[in-house]
Amino acid sequence: MSDGMHTPAAVETGAQRRARITAQVRTWCEEARIGDTSTPVGIHRELSAAAALLIAAGYLDEPTRAVLAARRLAGRGLPDVGGFGDLRLLTDDYVRLDRKAAGMRPGAMQALTAHRAGELGRRLQAARSRFVHSPPHHANGVRTIRRDRRDGVHLELPQREALFAALQRTPTPLNEGRGPADQATSAALAAAADRLAGLTERTPWAAMGRRAADALGGVAGQPGDRFVDRFDALLFLAGTLFDRIDGSVAWHSEHFAIQRVQLDLAEELTQIAVDAVALRGIGGELFAASNAARTEAARTQIRARQRALVPVWDQLVDRVAALARIGDLLADAEDQLQSMAAVQRTMSLDSRIDELIARSGSRELSADNIHFVGDQIGGVDELMISYQNLLHGDILALRTRPGRDG
Repeated sequence: MSDGMHTPAAVETGAQRRARITAQVRTWCEEARIGDTSTPVGIHRELSAAAALLIAAGYLDEPTRAVLAARRLAGRGLPDVGGFGDLRLLTDDYVRLDRKAAGMRPGAMQALTAHRAGELGRRLQAARSRFVHSPPHHANGVRTIRRDRRDGVHLELPQREALFAALQRTPTPLNEGRGPADQATSAALAAAADRLAGLTERTPWAAMGRRAADALGGVAGQPGDRFVDRFDALLFLAGTLFDRIDGSVAWHSEHFAIQRVQLDLAEELTQIAVDAVALRGIGGELFAASNAARTEAARTQIRARQRALVPVWDQLVDRVAALARIGDLLADAEDQLQSMAAVQRTMSLDSRIDELIARSGSRELSADNIHFVGDQIGGVDELMISYQNLLHGDILALRTRPGRDG
């Protein structure tokens, strides 16, 4: 193998790589903030429609998920409403303004807020109508409905309504498209941090002032995309990793044909969403029950049940981290495949090179070049095998989780 190539183990061991990526994924999810987009995990700021639909399936019942899976296999698309991430932001804005208007005293500002909420509500209703009643995507004649039902690809009207409601919860960064108000807030926090540090300097409260200033400065300068909670961060991360792996040239190459059979990416993302949605719901119910509990014994029992759910969250993080490791490896594999393509292009020039070298009487040089090119290709094949072995471990981590069928 030439000096210019490297194996995945050249920098860190498999265990070190696993620990590093898992720790990064856990930090992002726990903080509900996905940071540096230049990391090997390769985060994108917007989910594809395919990823959004797979995540939305996590909010739906099993029969509806089965229909969506059948439609996906049959290549039956669903209506575009201008981006499901934007749909989530539109929904959040509507809910916020509607609640704000409901809590305001009657007057000009209340009327203005209610008017704005009404505009957003009409936009939401228009998007819902386009999605639920789109003739090109949903059968509306008796014969076509019967045929689609027989093929298992027909979404009934209540199922379409439920799917649209689920898509309104598409995980999306909260800080996307930061406006002047957000920038002003960050600037004010940074200025307050500097002023606080200056005021407490050379006083008995200097250490406390520095800690408070650091906290304010941290809020102002934290990088990355912020999410509603850790579950939105986890689902967004899983969705972007699905997009990255599914869009990888290396993943769809002949080198990883076996791995594609071993791992159904779409099904894996849906099952991650199903478990995350269930865990979020149960966690919310336990939190509400804890607040309503009147005795310490009841609260102790609820805390015990909350602790019992910790391994479920840990397993979700591990599953997303396994996807992240696969995405990380595929990025390296793509680099190597591009190098191999360049080598193959060089080989395609051999006949012309031979003619040129023959005229100069240096065929021995041509033979040396061919041997070198062959060594390069052999090295890439060996490297692909090492990637396959590492991917096998990551896929095995996804396939052998407790409670998985098959």
